[in-house]
Amino acid sequence: MAADAILQIGKSIVQHGPLNHRVYVVRLSPEDIPGIIHTLDALAEEEGYSKICVKVPESAGDIFIKAGYQVEAVVPCFYYGRETAFFMAKYPDPQRRIVTDPQTIADVVSIASGYRRNDYTPLVLPGFSLMPAHPSDAGEMAALFRSVFETYPFPTYDPDFITASMKEGVRYFCIRQSGQIVAAASCEVNTDAKNVEMTDFATDPGFRGKGLAGTLLYAMEAEMKKEEFRLAYTIARAKSYSINITFARGGYEYGGLLPNNTNISGTIEDMNVWYKRLPG
Repeated sequence: MAADAILQIGKSIVQHGPLNHRVYVVRLSPEDIPGIIHTLDALAEEEGYSKICVKVPESAGDIFIKAGYQVEAVVPCFYYGRETAFFMAKYPDPQRRIVTDPQTIADVVSIASGYRRNDYTPLVLPGFSLMPAHPSDAGEMAALFRSVFETYPFPTYDPDFITASMKEGVRYFCIRQSGQIVAAASCEVNTDAKNVEMTDFATDPGFRGKGLAGTLLYAMEAEMKKEEFRLAYTIARAKSYSINITFARGGYEYGGLLPNNTNISGTIEDMNVWYKRLPG
Protein backbone atom coordinates (compact mmCIF):
# COMPACT_ATOMS: atom_id res chain seq x y z
CA MET A 1 0.00 0.00 0.00
CA ALA A 2 1.27 3.47 -0.89
CA ALA A 3 2.40 5.87 1.81
CA ASP A 4 -0.11 8.38 3.13
CA ALA A 5 -0.03 11.84 1.60
CA ILE A 6 1.31 15.01 3.22
CA LEU A 7 -0.39 18.31 2.50
CA GLN A 8 -0.53 21.83 3.86
CA ILE A 9 -3.82 23.24 5.12
CA GLY A 10 -3.37 26.93 5.87
CA LYS A 11 -0.10 26.94 7.79
CA SER A 12 -0.65 23.46 9.27
CA ILE A 13 0.90 20.20 8.04
CA VAL A 14 -1.48 17.24 7.65
CA GLN A 15 -0.94 13.58 6.78
CA HIS A 16 -3.81 11.45 5.49
CA GLY A 17 -4.38 8.25 3.59
CA PRO A 18 -5.64 4.66 3.63
CA LEU A 19 -2.48 3.16 5.20
CA ASN A 20 -3.21 4.64 8.64
CA HIS A 21 -6.87 5.26 7.70
CA ARG A 22 -6.84 8.61 9.44
CA VAL A 23 -6.28 12.34 9.19
CA TYR A 24 -3.27 13.31 11.30
CA VAL A 25 -2.34 16.93 11.91
CA VAL A 26 1.43 16.61 12.13
CA ARG A 27 1.84 20.25 13.06
CA LEU A 28 -1.03 22.57 13.93
CA SER A 29 -0.67 26.30 13.39
CA PRO A 30 -2.64 28.33 15.96
CA GLU A 31 -3.59 30.67 13.13
CA ASP A 32 -5.68 27.89 11.58
CA ILE A 33 -7.90 27.47 14.66
CA PRO A 34 -10.89 27.08 14.51
CA GLY A 35 -11.33 26.97 10.73
CA ILE A 36 -9.23 23.86 10.24
CA ILE A 37 -11.69 21.77 12.26
CA HIS A 38 -14.29 21.88 9.49
CA THR A 39 -11.64 21.15 6.86
CA LEU A 40 -10.46 18.06 8.76
CA ASP A 41 -14.04 16.83 9.17
CA ALA A 42 -14.69 17.28 5.46
CA LEU A 43 -11.50 15.44 4.48
CA ALA A 44 -12.29 12.52 6.79
CA GLU A 45 -15.85 12.30 5.50
CA GLU A 46 -14.81 12.51 1.85
CA GLU A 47 -12.21 9.75 2.20
CA GLY A 48 -14.10 7.63 4.74
CA TYR A 49 -11.38 7.76 7.39
CA SER A 50 -12.14 6.40 10.85
CA LYS A 51 -9.95 8.71 12.98
CA ILE A 52 -8.77 12.32 13.10
CA CYS A 53 -5.92 13.16 15.47
CA VAL A 54 -4.23 16.43 16.37
CA LYS A 55 -1.93 17.91 19.02
CA VAL A 56 -3.61 21.02 20.44
CA PRO A 57 -2.44 23.74 22.87
CA GLU A 58 -4.36 23.48 26.13
CA SER A 59 -5.66 27.01 25.58
CA ALA A 60 -7.50 25.80 22.45
CA GLY A 61 -8.64 22.48 23.90
CA ASP A 62 -12.23 23.54 24.58
CA ILE A 63 -12.69 24.54 20.94
CA PHE A 64 -11.85 21.02 19.81
CA ILE A 65 -13.83 19.35 22.61
CA LYS A 66 -16.94 21.27 21.51
CA ALA A 67 -16.28 19.95 17.99
CA GLY A 68 -16.40 16.34 19.19
CA TYR A 69 -12.76 15.67 20.05
CA GLN A 70 -11.55 13.91 23.19
CA VAL A 71 -8.24 14.18 25.05
CA GLU A 72 -6.20 10.96 24.81
CA ALA A 73 -2.84 12.09 26.18
CA VAL A 74 -1.52 15.13 28.03
CA VAL A 75 2.05 16.46 27.74
CA PRO A 76 3.00 19.40 29.99
CA CYS A 77 5.45 22.06 28.77
CA PHE A 78 5.07 20.91 25.15
CA TYR A 79 5.07 24.40 23.67
CA TYR A 80 8.07 26.63 24.39
CA GLY A 81 8.72 24.72 27.63
CA ARG A 82 5.53 26.26 29.06
CA GLU A 83 2.13 25.36 27.61
CA THR A 84 0.59 21.89 27.85
CA ALA A 85 -0.40 19.93 24.74
CA PHE A 86 -3.52 17.81 24.45
CA PHE A 87 -3.21 14.86 22.07
CA MET A 88 -6.80 14.80 20.84
CA ALA A 89 -8.85 12.56 18.57
CA LYS A 90 -12.22 12.38 16.91
CA TYR A 91 -13.70 9.10 15.68
CA PRO A 92 -16.05 9.14 12.67
CA ASP A 93 -16.14 5.36 13.25
CA PRO A 94 -16.69 4.76 17.00
CA GLN A 95 -15.39 1.18 16.68
CA ARG A 96 -11.87 2.51 16.19
CA ARG A 97 -11.94 3.96 19.69
CA ILE A 98 -12.22 0.49 21.26
CA VAL A 99 -9.01 -0.90 22.78
CA THR A 100 -9.05 -4.68 22.32
CA ASP A 101 -6.37 -5.65 24.85
CA PRO A 102 -6.33 -3.05 27.63
CA GLN A 103 -4.88 -5.46 30.21
CA THR A 104 -1.67 -6.06 28.26
CA ILE A 105 -1.25 -2.35 27.64
CA ALA A 106 -1.75 -1.57 31.33
CA ASP A 107 0.79 -4.27 32.19
CA VAL A 108 3.35 -2.77 29.80
CA VAL A 109 2.95 0.69 31.34
CA SER A 110 3.14 -0.68 34.88
CA ILE A 111 6.26 -2.73 34.25
CA ALA A 112 7.95 0.03 32.24
CA SER A 113 7.21 2.62 34.92
CA GLY A 114 9.02 0.42 37.42
CA TYR A 115 12.22 1.02 35.46
CA ARG A 116 11.90 4.80 35.54
CA ARG A 117 15.01 6.65 36.67
CA ASN A 118 16.68 10.00 36.03
CA ASP A 119 20.34 8.98 36.07
CA TYR A 120 20.56 6.36 33.33
CA THR A 121 23.77 6.82 31.34
CA PRO A 122 24.20 4.07 28.74
CA LEU A 123 27.60 3.70 27.12
CA VAL A 124 28.40 2.80 23.53
CA LEU A 125 29.45 -0.84 23.57
CA PRO A 126 33.00 -1.79 22.55
CA GLY A 127 33.14 -2.45 18.82
CA PHE A 128 30.16 -0.16 18.14
CA SER A 129 30.20 3.49 17.08
CA LEU A 130 27.39 6.07 17.32
CA MET A 131 27.19 9.04 14.98
CA PRO A 132 24.81 11.45 13.24
CA ALA A 133 23.58 10.05 9.92
CA HIS A 134 24.07 11.84 6.61
CA PRO A 135 22.32 11.70 3.22
CA SER A 136 24.90 9.15 2.08
CA ASP A 137 23.53 6.80 4.78
CA ALA A 138 19.93 6.97 3.54
CA GLY A 139 20.04 3.79 1.49
CA GLU A 140 21.45 1.69 4.29
CA MET A 141 19.03 3.14 6.85
CA ALA A 142 16.07 2.52 4.54
CA ALA A 143 17.16 -1.11 4.20
CA LEU A 144 17.28 -1.41 8.00
CA PHE A 145 13.77 0.04 8.36
CA ARG A 146 12.48 -2.35 5.68
CA SER A 147 13.98 -5.32 7.51
CA VAL A 148 12.46 -4.32 10.86
CA PHE A 149 8.95 -3.07 9.95
CA GLU A 150 6.51 -4.75 7.58
CA THR A 151 4.65 -1.43 7.41
CA TYR A 152 5.36 1.97 8.93
CA PRO A 153 3.29 5.16 9.23
CA PHE A 154 5.84 7.15 7.22
CA PRO A 155 7.87 5.81 4.25
CA THR A 156 11.20 5.41 6.04
CA TYR A 157 11.80 2.40 3.77
CA ASP A 158 12.42 4.89 0.92
CA PRO A 159 15.91 6.47 0.78
CA ASP A 160 14.48 9.50 -1.02
CA PHE A 161 12.06 10.12 1.86
CA ILE A 162 14.90 9.95 4.38
CA THR A 163 17.04 12.33 2.33
CA ALA A 164 14.14 14.76 1.88
CA SER A 165 13.30 14.68 5.59
CA MET A 166 16.93 15.43 6.43
CA LYS A 167 16.71 18.53 4.25
CA GLU A 168 13.59 19.53 6.21
CA GLY A 169 15.47 19.30 9.51
CA VAL A 170 14.89 15.75 10.76
CA ARG A 171 18.06 14.55 12.51
CA TYR A 172 18.93 10.88 12.09
CA PHE A 173 21.41 9.01 14.27
CA CYS A 174 22.84 5.55 13.77
CA ILE A 175 25.01 2.93 15.44
CA ARG A 176 27.49 0.96 13.34
CA GLN A 177 29.24 -2.30 14.02
CA SER A 178 32.00 -3.42 11.63
CA GLY A 179 30.94 -0.59 9.34
CA GLN A 180 27.32 -1.75 9.12
CA ILE A 181 24.35 0.26 10.43
CA VAL A 182 22.72 -1.97 13.05
CA ALA A 183 20.44 0.58 14.77
CA ALA A 184 18.96 3.96 13.90
CA ALA A 185 16.51 6.57 15.15
CA SER A 186 15.54 10.16 14.46
CA CYS A 187 14.71 13.49 16.09
CA GLU A 188 11.77 15.31 14.50
CA VAL A 189 12.35 18.83 15.74
CA ASN A 190 9.85 21.64 16.14
CA THR A 191 12.18 24.61 16.33
CA ASP A 192 9.33 27.08 16.87
CA ALA A 193 7.80 25.32 19.89
CA LYS A 194 11.14 23.92 21.11
CA ASN A 195 9.98 20.30 21.31
CA VAL A 196 11.33 17.18 19.65
CA GLU A 197 9.83 13.79 18.89
CA MET A 198 12.21 10.88 19.46
CA THR A 199 11.12 8.37 16.86
CA ASP A 200 11.93 5.81 14.15
CA PHE A 201 13.82 3.48 16.50
CA ALA A 202 14.94 0.39 14.62
CA THR A 203 17.48 -2.28 15.58
CA ASP A 204 18.69 -5.10 13.38
CA PRO A 205 17.13 -8.29 14.84
CA GLY A 206 20.58 -9.80 15.17
CA PHE A 207 21.67 -7.02 17.53
CA ARG A 208 18.68 -6.75 19.86
CA GLY A 209 19.09 -7.08 23.61
CA LYS A 210 22.20 -4.88 23.68
CA GLY A 211 20.45 -1.66 24.73
CA LEU A 212 21.19 0.09 21.44
CA ALA A 213 17.87 2.00 21.45
CA GLY A 214 18.64 3.38 24.91
CA THR A 215 22.13 4.38 23.78
CA LEU A 216 20.68 6.21 20.79
CA LEU A 217 18.07 7.93 22.95
CA TYR A 218 20.67 9.18 25.41
CA ALA A 219 22.90 10.56 22.63
CA MET A 220 19.98 12.19 20.82
CA GLU A 221 18.83 13.85 24.03
CA ALA A 222 22.30 15.22 24.68
CA GLU A 223 22.33 16.81 21.23
CA MET A 224 18.84 18.28 21.64
CA LYS A 225 19.81 19.80 25.00
CA LYS A 226 22.74 21.55 23.34
CA GLU A 227 20.30 23.07 20.88
CA GLU A 228 18.07 24.25 23.75
CA PHE A 229 15.02 22.11 23.07
CA ARG A 230 12.80 22.04 26.14
CA LEU A 231 10.64 18.94 25.76
CA ALA A 232 11.21 15.50 24.25
CA TYR A 233 8.44 12.99 23.63
CA THR A 234 7.69 9.79 21.79
CA ILE A 235 4.71 7.85 20.47
CA ALA A 236 5.59 4.20 21.19
CA ARG A 237 3.93 0.89 20.39
CA ALA A 238 1.72 0.24 23.40
CA LYS A 239 2.31 -3.53 23.57
CA SER A 240 6.09 -3.39 23.18
CA TYR A 241 7.71 -3.94 26.57
CA SER A 242 11.18 -3.11 25.24
CA ILE A 243 10.53 0.32 23.74
CA ASN A 244 8.34 1.46 26.65
CA ILE A 245 10.99 0.32 29.12
CA THR A 246 13.65 2.16 27.09
CA PHE A 247 11.85 5.47 27.52
CA ALA A 248 10.85 4.91 31.14
CA ARG A 249 14.43 3.99 32.03
CA GLY A 250 15.51 7.21 30.32
CA GLY A 251 13.37 9.25 32.72
CA TYR A 252 10.28 9.72 30.55
CA GLU A 253 6.80 9.98 32.06
CA TYR A 254 3.67 8.32 30.73
CA GLY A 255 1.28 10.75 29.05
CA GLY A 256 -1.58 8.60 27.78
CA LEU A 257 -2.83 6.05 25.25
CA LEU A 258 -3.73 6.70 21.60
CA PRO A 259 -6.12 3.87 20.62
CA ASN A 260 -5.75 2.21 17.21
CA ASN A 261 -3.53 5.03 16.04
CA THR A 262 -0.72 3.88 13.78
CA ASN A 263 -0.13 1.31 11.05
CA ILE A 264 3.10 -0.40 12.03
CA SER A 265 4.35 -3.91 11.22
CA GLY A 266 1.25 -4.80 9.25
CA THR A 267 -1.58 -3.67 11.52
CA ILE A 268 -3.02 -0.55 13.15
CA GLU A 269 -1.75 -0.47 16.73
CA ASP A 270 -2.43 1.34 19.99
CA MET A 271 0.35 3.77 20.92
CA ASN A 272 1.63 5.17 24.22
CA VAL A 273 2.84 8.74 24.70
CA TRP A 274 5.90 9.36 26.90
CA TYR A 275 7.52 12.72 27.57
CA LYS A 276 10.46 14.32 29.36
CA ARG A 277 11.39 17.90 30.13
CA LEU A 278 14.90 18.72 28.99
CA PRO A 279 16.86 20.90 31.41
CA GLY A 280 18.16 24.20 30.20
